[in-house]
Amino acid sequence: MPNHLAGEASPYLLEHAENPVDWYPWGEEAFEKARREDKPVFLSIGYSTCHWCRVMARESFGDAEVAALLNEGFVSVKVDREERPDLDRVYMEACRTFSGGAGWPMTLFLTPEGEPVFAGTYFPKASRPGRMGLLELLALVKEKWEKDRSSLREGAGKLLERLREQRKVPPAAKAADGTLIENALWLLLRSFDPNWGGFSEAPKFPMPHLCLFLLQQYEKRGDERLRRMAETTLSAMAAGGIQDQIGGGFCRYATDRAWRIPHFEKMLADNALLILTYARAFRVTGRPLWLRTARRTADWLLRELRSPQGAFFTALDADSEGEEGKHYLFTPAELMELLGPEEGAAFCAWYRITEAGELEGKSVPNRVGLAPDEGEMDALLPRVLAYRRRRCPLPADDKILLGWNSLAVTALCTLYRVSRAEKYLDAAREAQAFLDGNLRERDRLFASFRAGKRGAPAFLDDCAARLLALLALQGATLEGGYLDEAERLAARTFADFWDEAEGGFFLSGREGEKLVLQPKESYDGAHPSGNSLMALALVRLNALRPDPEREERTARLLDWLGDRARMDPAGHAAYLTALSDLLEPPPRVIAAVERWEETSELPFLVPPEAALSVTAPTEEYPLLRGRSAYYVCLADRCLPPSAELRLK
Repeated sequence: MPNHLAGEASPYLLEHAENPVDWYPWGEEAFEKARREDKPVFLSIGYSTCHWCRVMARESFGDAEVAALLNEGFVSVKVDREERPDLDRVYMEACRTFSGGAGWPMTLFLTPEGEPVFAGTYFPKASRPGRMGLLELLALVKEKWEKDRSSLREGAGKLLERLREQRKVPPAAKAADGTLIENALWLLLRSFDPNWGGFSEAPKFPMPHLCLFLLQQYEKRGDERLRRMAETTLSAMAAGGIQDQIGGGFCRYATDRAWRIPHFEKMLADNALLILTYARAFRVTGRPLWLRTARRTADWLLRELRSPQGAFFTALDADSEGEEGKHYLFTPAELMELLGPEEGAAFCAWYRITEAGELEGKSVPNRVGLAPDEGEMDALLPRVLAYRRRRCPLPADDKILLGWNSLAVTALCTLYRVSRAEKYLDAAREAQAFLDGNLRERDRLFASFRAGKRGAPAFLDDCAARLLALLALQGATLEGGYLDEAERLAARTFADFWDEAEGGFFLSGREGEKLVLQPKESYDGAHPSGNSLMALALVRLNALRPDPEREERTARLLDWLGDRARMDPAGHAAYLTALSDLLEPPPRVIAAVERWEETSELPFLVPPEAALSVTAPTEEYPLLRGRSAYYVCLADRCLPPSAELRLK
C-alpha cells in the first residue's frame, strides 16, 4: 500500500512511495502528527541519482524490521534536495557539526519543531566495525527521547545558536578590493596538482568556476602560470574517465587523483558549467580540443537530457540495473565481438580498455596519460554508443529545475558565440521558452516542474541563474527585450531576497517557508553560490544598463561577499571573477546601426563576457547617418567610433 509520497511529483520521492516506511513529504501534516503523537521526526534527504541513497533505500527503507521501528517511534519525512535546497542547506550545516562531514543520503532526527538533535549520512541496516547501524541508532534515539528529552532539546537549541553565531562576520574597513584576488591566486598556486590538475586530492570535483577565474586572470595579467593551471586541469578532465569518452558529458566527480574513475551520475548543472568553461577556454587560447570538448558535452546534453518540450532533465543515474556504473564499463571481449578483431583491438588500445580493468575486470574508457583525443575514433563511436544504449538502460531524473536549466541556457549561448553553430542558440531559446511558459506566472518564478506540477517558489540560485541566462541570450541575439526582463528580475530579486540590514541575499524569498535557520550563502563549492552568481549577473547588467541604486546595492553585495572571502579567498572564486570585472571592467562595445535588421550582420568577435549592446536609430548620432559604427569602451573612456570591429 502506498505511503504519503504517492501524490508527489519528485522522482526521488516516488521511488519511496511503496516503501513499508510510512513516509510523509515535508510539510505541516507531518510535523503536526509529530506534535500530536509526541514523537521525534526522522528526516531523510537525498536525490534520485544518488548511489548511496539507493543503497540505504534497498537495505533499510524497504526492510520490514526497520520500517516497524520507524513507524512505531518516529514520523518519517523524505525530502528531494534538488526540490528543496533550502532544507538541504540548513540541515547540511547541522550534519557537518554533528559528524564532521556531509553528503547524501543525509539522515537527521528533529524535534517536532524542526530542530536537529542528531545528524549523519549513510547508515547500514546493522552495525559494522566503525559504523553504527540504523537499527541501533533508531533504538538509541527513541530511548533518549523517552527518557531524557530535555537534554536533546537543549542540545538542539545550543546547536542552532552556534550555527547562527558562526554566520556573523565582522565587516572590514574595505572588503571588496584587489588583495582578495591576489590572495586567492596565491592559494590556488599552492594547492594546484601539477601532474593531474585540480586543487585537491581525491575525490576531485571539476569546480569549473576555478578555471573560469584563472582564465579571466590570465587574460588580464598574461601570467602563464594561471593559463597552465587551467589548461592542465581541463586537459586531465577531458582525458579522464570523468568525461564519458563514448557519449560525451561529464560525471559528477572522480574518485581518484588522475580523474580516471568517476562517480557515474551525470548532472545538468555540472555539464552546463563545464560547457561554459571549455567554450571560454577555447576563446582565450584558441585550442581546438577545448571547442571539441564543449561541443561533445553540449551534443550529449541535447541528445540525452533534453525533454520533448525543449527543457533539460536534471540528471542521469549512476546505477544501471542495480549496479553502479554498469552502463559505462566495458571488457575487451565485448568490443571485439561488436567491432571485429582489428577495429576492436584499436578501440580498446585507444581508450585503455584492458583485461584487468579498473573495476572488477571491467574498464572505464579513458585517455589518461595519453595524447589528447582529437577524434581518431569518431567513426567507431556511434556503433559503440548504440550498443551501450541497448545493453542496459540508464534511468533519468526527469524533473525540470529552473536554476540548472538557466545555467544550460547560458552555456549554450556562450558556445554558440564561439562556434557559430545555430543549433545551440536554437536549443537555448527553446529551453527558455519552456521555462517562461511553465515555471513563471506573471512575476512569480518556481524552482521545479514535473508532470504538470510546479514546485516551491524559486530560490536565490534560480533567480541568479535566470538573470545570467537573460544576459547571455541578449549577448547572443542582441535583442533588447532580454535586458528589459533582466532589469525587472533584478529588481524583484532585490525586493524578495535582499537583506537590507546586513547585505547579501537570503536563499529563500519572502514568500518562502520560514525554517529554523535562514540560509544566506557565500561559499563557492562544487557550484557557485547564489550570491556569487548574483554578483556576476549584476556587474554585467550594470555595465549594459547603468542604474545608480542598483550599482550601490551591488557594491554592498560585493563588500558582504568580500568580508567572507577574506577567510577563504580561493573558496569564493566566482565572486572574485565578478569583483575583478568591476575593478577592471572588460571592454564594452556599443553598436550604432541604421536599421535593426543590421544586427544580424554584426561580427561575433566580442568576448562573451564583454558587454555588447545595440543603439538605434542613428538620429541620436547625427555624425553616423548613413553607416553603422562601433564604439569600444574601456573602463571610463570610449575609443573613436569605427566602421569595423577588431576586438578579440
